[in-house]
Amino acid sequence: MNLTISGHHLEVTPALRSYVESKLDRVARHFDQVVNINVLLGVEKLKEKEKRQRAECNLMVKGKSIFAESQHEDLYAAIDTMIDKLDRQVVEHKNRLRDHQATAGKHLSS
Repeated sequence: MNLTISGHHLEVTPALRSYVESKLDRVARHFDQVVNINVLLGVEKLKEKEKRQRAECNLMVKGKSIFAESQHEDLYAAIDTMIDKLDRQVVEHKNRLRDHQATAGKHLSS
């Protein structure tokens, strides 16, 4: 599994890197066929007083690309929300694969 963590208008500190890696372990627990993960962390300046922290992830699994993004005032909260979205999508993908394989097995045994 290739993991790339990069920053846009933001320096990715070792603390941020380890936080993202620890959160992504949850996704890897659900689905072990992950090929590539690209995480982009950034800061968007909407107005002078208001900054938005942004986290987005593109996860490549065998045969599919899964994308999730989140924005929040706190970068760690944005990462948490993004991981929650990503985790839900990975579980749904895993269930679809399992259901598809189960129905294929029923057709073969009939």
